[in-house]
Amino acid sequence: MGGTNAIGWFDVYVDDMERAAAFYEAVFQRQLESIDDPADETIMRCFPADMGAYGAGGALVKSSRAQPGPGGTLVYFSVDDCAEEQSRAVAAGGKVVRPKFSIGQFGWVAMCMDTEGNLFGLSSMR
Repeated sequence: MGGTNAIGWFDVYVDDMERAAAFYEAVFQRQLESIDDPADETIMRCFPADMGAYGAGGALVKSSRAQPGPGGTLVYFSVDDCAEEQSRAVAAGGKVVRPKFSIGQFGWVAMCMDTEGNLFGLSSMR
């Protein structure tokens, strides 16, 4: 992959865009932006991202080609303290699947489920 990160973008598929956007905005306390799909086939809301910075950008996507739900891919969001976002996920209508736990020298993680049934992770160094 020659000096680039393995992940360049991610999509989180949703059934109800308004419900999903409200959930993630409550958990991360950041506004998601509507973005245009060049193919005009999906509705998208982008997580705040600086595409020139380290890490990957991504969006919530409503598409007829894919459905939400737990499966083979798990996206971990980088946060300051995953216990805070874990609590906000429950308050916003989601669930904690595995509460904050240590992963040794790599910090802490928690696993949650959003209002659409998607599993996602939270990762922090404290």
